[in-house]
Amino acid sequence: MDKKGQALSVLISSTLAFTVCFMVWMMFGVIGIPIKKALNLNATEFGLLTAMPVLTGSLIRVPLGIWTDKYGGRMVMTILMAITVPAIWMMGYATQYCHFLAIGLFVGLAGGSFSVGTPYVARWFPKNKQGFAMGVYGAGNSGAAVNKFVAPALVVAFGWTMVPQVYAAIMLGTVVLFWFFTYSDPAHRVPSNTKFAEQLKALKDPKVLKYCQYYSIVFGGYVAMSLWMVQYYVGEFGLDIRAAALLAACFSLPGGVLRAVGGWYSDKYGAHSVTWWVLWVSWICLFLLSYPQTEFTITTVSGPKTFHIGLNVYAFTGLMFILGIAFAFGKASVFKYISDDYPTNIGTISGIVGLAGGLGGFVLPIMFGVLMDLTGIRSSAFMLMYGVVWVSLIWMYWTEVRHTEIMGKNAQVFSLNG
Repeated sequence: MDKKGQALSVLISSTLAFTVCFMVWMMFGVIGIPIKKALNLNATEFGLLTAMPVLTGSLIRVPLGIWTDKYGGRMVMTILMAITVPAIWMMGYATQYCHFLAIGLFVGLAGGSFSVGTPYVARWFPKNKQGFAMGVYGAGNSGAAVNKFVAPALVVAFGWTMVPQVYAAIMLGTVVLFWFFTYSDPAHRVPSNTKFAEQLKALKDPKVLKYCQYYSIVFGGYVAMSLWMVQYYVGEFGLDIRAAALLAACFSLPGGVLRAVGGWYSDKYGAHSVTWWVLWVSWICLFLLSYPQTEFTITTVSGPKTFHIGLNVYAFTGLMFILGIAFAFGKASVFKYISDDYPTNIGTISGIVGLAGGLGGFVLPIMFGVLMDLTGIRSSAFMLMYGVVWVSLIWMYWTEVRHTEIMGKNAQVFSLNG
């Protein structure tokens, strides 16, 4: 098979593997609901439960990115997926809260697959197609939506314990397929004399820190909301788990699949333009989503009148769908920044930025739960995200936008119609 054929096979196989890894990583977003009921957990405890796999999946990203640069993505990805299989299977036999937290840490290793596949896939393609290639691979985020289709059906038909058993079998099959349909190119590896400490010097780069902040929103927020939305629909709108998961997928699915489109736009119009508009669209959506269900009474000439303001399930889902699209574009544009600025060190930088995004996905569900327990307002989760987006908008304005003509006659046109 020629290089182009190998590159295509690597892209398809890696994207499938990442989809399965992400599906497993998001497992608690669905099975956490019957577990929460069985163990009588509060919102904070539920947030911690869903976040535990995200913690290890985030912390392992930097070393995985470095190992990928050194040993190649094929070997690292295969080993990573294989060691998660026993932990996924054991999840079905957990009975206590501490069991779920501990096993969740090992299951979470699957989430580190992103910083393996991103540099592995990117190096098989020329620079002008790397954004698209990484976007296609990143579309494996749609595993969060796949989880929302598969897990509820298994929960209703067989009980929640069937989910980890089925997922373990799927992961094992994916390991075999990935190994036989991918390739290794020694030219893609960083020289073996490169030291761990040398690669970590990138942490001192202010641009890397800025990209970490962006990614903590578009990826960290995506992970957190994917974990949080099913129970949000159940609590806020009184839906059953299957209907809640289906509507929650309206956020998760475009948030994953359209990442490839975001990569194409980033190649064409530049990471800066795409990210700037992503942040503004997210800001508007989160402002509207933040408004809680409100009833107020005013005195009129004919007596007191009561009014209700709040999003119904259709308006809420529509805004989440738009937010999912924005996050998909943002995830791709941040990694276009990385491939542009650090072409010889993609693995390490993507590992660092992926770590920041993953830690956002770990911290945010816990904070969602704490805020809900403290205030009793479910939409406080969106209020928090709205504030985080504000930080990124201000940061981007002062470091990039002030020096670039965005709106003037000399600005590069950015149009969703191409």
